[in-house]
Amino acid sequence: MDTIFQAQKTFFATHQTKEIRFRIQNLQKLQSAILKYEPQLLDALWTDLHKSDREAYITEIAVVLAEITNHLRHLKRWAKPQRVFTPFFLYPGKSRILPEPLGVALIIAPWNYPVNLLLNPLVGAISSGCCAILKPSPYTPTVSQVLQQMIDETFPPQYMALVQGGRAVNTELLQLPFDFIFYTGSPAVGKVVMKAAAEHLTPVILELGGKSPCIVDHDADIQIAARRIAWGKIVNAGQTCIAPDYAFVHKSVKADFINQFKIEIENMLGPDIRESRYFARIVNDKAFHRITELMKQGTICYGGETDASQRYIAPTIIEDVKPDFPIMQEEIFGPILPVMEFETLDEPLNYVAAHEKPLAFYFFGNNQAAQRALQESTSGGACINDTIMHIANAKLPFGGVGNSGTGKYHGIHSFLIFSNLRSVLWNKTSPDFKMRYPPYHPFNFIKKSLK
Repeated sequence: MDTIFQAQKTFFATHQTKEIRFRIQNLQKLQSAILKYEPQLLDALWTDLHKSDREAYITEIAVVLAEITNHLRHLKRWAKPQRVFTPFFLYPGKSRILPEPLGVALIIAPWNYPVNLLLNPLVGAISSGCCAILKPSPYTPTVSQVLQQMIDETFPPQYMALVQGGRAVNTELLQLPFDFIFYTGSPAVGKVVMKAAAEHLTPVILELGGKSPCIVDHDADIQIAARRIAWGKIVNAGQTCIAPDYAFVHKSVKADFINQFKIEIENMLGPDIRESRYFARIVNDKAFHRITELMKQGTICYGGETDASQRYIAPTIIEDVKPDFPIMQEEIFGPILPVMEFETLDEPLNYVAAHEKPLAFYFFGNNQAAQRALQESTSGGACINDTIMHIANAKLPFGGVGNSGTGKYHGIHSFLIFSNLRSVLWNKTSPDFKMRYPPYHPFNFIKKSLK
């Protein structure tokens, strides 16, 4: 890994990656590679996560292809030096902001969206002119192997390289003085990454997770709320960082919500959910047992079926949940929805405010209440009368806040995070005004002009 790292430092020093034509050509190479390897990637996602080809295409392949198209369309404009206002006392100078690549980046991806969350940051790295070492998750080995073959075939290792391994490899990588680190995963490991980066003062983007709340008010459209929350919970079997983690539902509509939730699940997955091609499986035995332990407190009012041999957990609603239960203390990352009731909006808003800042916040209800909910809460992103879909707009920066992460990406924001916005004052040698030098005369004029 040190050899690859040094080779990338040397290649970056040739300045080839800074050329716009070079960046565009390599974005096109990545685009072509994804299209070529699409069948293998879809098969691998089925093998590792039981993702249907349709869900996998929508949430993994299409997202990256759209990101590439967006960068190809706008890269020349994003990379162009930006003129900014120059105050008159700097006359005849001109001021520019020059976006330049940070250098050699490390991209560490998780297992839940192993294609999307590895290649989407890679688009930003290529677009900005960086080199990168990619580290996929060992928990989706089939996908990682296909990605290895694709990257090795598409890019020379001194430009882009993919390395495999577990925690020991991560530890070794984090000891290297990268110019930038992009990590997606848990807050616990995020702290390890940030601590290691601090040794080299390396900037980091941490895309983490947390317990994203969902509030359903008394005047919400219950059918739509139940359908969209249910969908948010079954995509990738709930193994989504922005899945609705738990729900506060107004007491007057709670029974209707739960009943409609059941209907919507069966409408999407059929009466025999276990046999549905469109419902994924838990990634491994460790995760399966962790989630089933969370199901042991509270009252299961829907679902609850499990099969360890298939790592299958049915979409499940749990009532009678207390804040000190383990299921309310950690991110669930599975198809389990704890449902609590409230009578006034103060109750769920106070609860959310008293806990770690979530990656996403969801509210179903009228516009006035929604405005209040946004005003009195904070989160990385939010949806009103929807779940998850804010991630689909490349114009919206995606990322967390506080415990749920730091930094935003997607679209131009991906280009910017891998870039240094270099400030340049381009001045002339004449005229050379004497007032800028000691004894700063006439001082009163200088003092007035600087205000």
